[in-house]
Amino acid sequence: MQRSVLLFALPIAVLWGCDDAVPSGSGGSAGTSSVGGNGGSASSSSSGSSGNAGMGGTGGSSSSSSGNGGGSSSSSSGSGGGAGNGFSGIVSAALYEEIFPNRNALYSYDAIVAAANATPTFCNEGSMDDRKREAAAFLANISHETTGGWPGAPGGPESWGLYFIQEVGCENGACTWYCDAGNVTYPCAPGKTYHGRGPIQLSWNYNYGLAGDALGLPLLADPDLVTSNGTIAFKTGVWFWSTPQAPKPSCHDVTTGKWSPSAADVAAGRLPGFGMTINIINGGLECGIPTNAKVEDRVKFYMRYTQLLGVDPGPNIYCDTMAHY
Repeated sequence: MQRSVLLFALPIAVLWGCDDAVPSGSGGSAGTSSVGGNGGSASSSSSGSSGNAGMGGTGGSSSSSSGNGGGSSSSSSGSGGGAGNGFSGIVSAALYEEIFPNRNALYSYDAIVAAANATPTFCNEGSMDDRKREAAAFLANISHETTGGWPGAPGGPESWGLYFIQEVGCENGACTWYCDAGNVTYPCAPGKTYHGRGPIQLSWNYNYGLAGDALGLPLLADPDLVTSNGTIAFKTGVWFWSTPQAPKPSCHDVTTGKWSPSAADVAAGRLPGFGMTINIINGGLECGIPTNAKVEDRVKFYMRYTQLLGVDPGPNIYCDTMAHY
């Protein structure tokens, strides 16, 4: 799962597709089921979604993200809006804790607010309903990418978003194949691996390099920053979300009404709505086909969050009738 900013002249493949970003022309790897981390019960089917954070191209196959379970689990009820503008003005600390009772401690409220504030347009453009839908859509997609939920999970499967911090089975340098050795712009650093990390699963050396350049961070040299610093982890997700990947628009523009589909988009069924964010993130594996379990999982999260935020989910929630890019 991965995305990026303003460096699109490079012939880079998938930048972030909420699953494993894959080099252009290569197929995605099969998704693996995850095992629960330190936070309680094991999840029998963590939903690592398909694409990886990266620019251009379509996401690879779905891979689960792994990490340590359970952050704080206070379940105070909040129905939206804290003080201030942007994300924190829509999702209060109390509501965040209610939404993510089993989150990994890396994904703190302060970390997501700091990352959101670093991109002032995030959840801060369009009408208040647009902003709420953007917050719900972002949270829904990152929940799917990091979920530790399973049918029958305590509190329901939608209570287990932000549980994993990296791809299951890739800890301790196990996944060495996420290296495009032919990329001379962003060569792999010795001893480093570039598997999926963070809320949208940033993957591949070129995506870490692009994200690092955009954010002013040494992510190529030290990819583990995405799993050791919550603000950096969320910054990679917000960066992907807010960055167009030509010919794809950004998820931000789609959810805030700034994107107007071209005639080709309309003919391909690509219209504004939550379904279009799925198409941007992982359309190659989830859109233009009968709705599969990955899409249903994203939609369940989205419907839950729009209800909690008191906003209509809007049109075009699914992407089965949308051709992928």
